Amino acid sequence: MSFFKKLFGGGSGENAGSAPAEAKAKRQIEHQGYVIKATPYKEGGQWQTCGVITKTIDGDTREHRFIRADRFSDEDAAADHSIAKGKQMVEQVGDRMFN
Repeated sequence: MSFFKKLFGGGSGENAGSAPAEAKAKRQIEHQGYVIKATPYKEGGQWQTCGVITKTIDGDTREHRFIRADRFSDEDAAADHSIAKGKQMVEQVGDRMFN
């Protein structure tokens, strides 16, 4: 029965197969005028690298969500990696990530 729930969108919980729409930030930092939030989620028994980068530009708050293939057995390790990936995106892409 759970196979059909997942197939038709009724599944929920750790094995639902997608990141929560409004995931709670495990960790948050400010970096070069951006706010980076680590929002790892559990997928297949491991923690998926996931985060949100925000910045206010001319009074308008812009947001970029990202998910990476990296998975960890520990939520804190996934959060640390999410922050590192967020910093890397800020340094390499900057405001272009909002285009």
